[in-house]
Amino acid sequence: MNKPSSVLLLNLIFSLLLNGHAALAQERPASEPVHGPQRWEEQIQKFEAADREKMPESGGVVFVGSSSIRGWKLEEAFPRVNAINRGFGGSYSSDAAHFAERIITPYKPRLVVFYSGENDITDGATPEEVLASFKRFVEKVREPQPQLPIVFISLKPSPRRWHLNEQFQQANALVREYAQSADGIDFVDIQPDMIKDGQPRAELFREDMLHMNADGYAIWNKKLRPWVERK
Repeated sequence: MNKPSSVLLLNLIFSLLLNGHAALAQERPASEPVHGPQRWEEQIQKFEAADREKMPESGGVVFVGSSSIRGWKLEEAFPRVNAINRGFGGSYSSDAAHFAERIITPYKPRLVVFYSGENDITDGATPEEVLASFKRFVEKVREPQPQLPIVFISLKPSPRRWHLNEQFQQANALVREYAQSADGIDFVDIQPDMIKDGQPRAELFREDMLHMNADGYAIWNKKLRPWVERK
């Protein structure tokens, strides 16, 4: 092959690659990142479908956040409470803020219990970003209910994510400080009860050393009961 033909062939290959990249970019718009809240749309629609079948009574307690909320057996833990579970596993605190108008506001709750932020930090977010997302959540749920009480459960110490616990504690400290300066926001610290001899208590977790077992949730039940069962 002579030199001009080689140049033409290379130009053709480059053009095909460029066009292919542009086509992929069109298939995934910049407004829809891989880890954006849109990935939870199907789950949120399932919540809404369940509401259409049977809408929870207003004035209940909404639990929102990631897998620690989703796996919480609320009916067993708080049988005398109208507890509404709106946890979706793997979610970020920013996801809870994004969908607040659809998974909190419709129920006109008397209390919201929030647990999220672990996944944020695990995937590279800073403690400051966790606080910012929680603040956005508070703003959104309080637009229709300005005095709505909110409880933030501190990020837990699990064996699997123990290497990140310093960052979890930084996020906890930031949220605690914010809660102390804000009306109607409480910070519940579950870390001391889940640590022994300077290490997370492995017996409180399932085999994956990340998600809690019944013993872990028993601690949460006891810590949260004064808020959840308060009339």
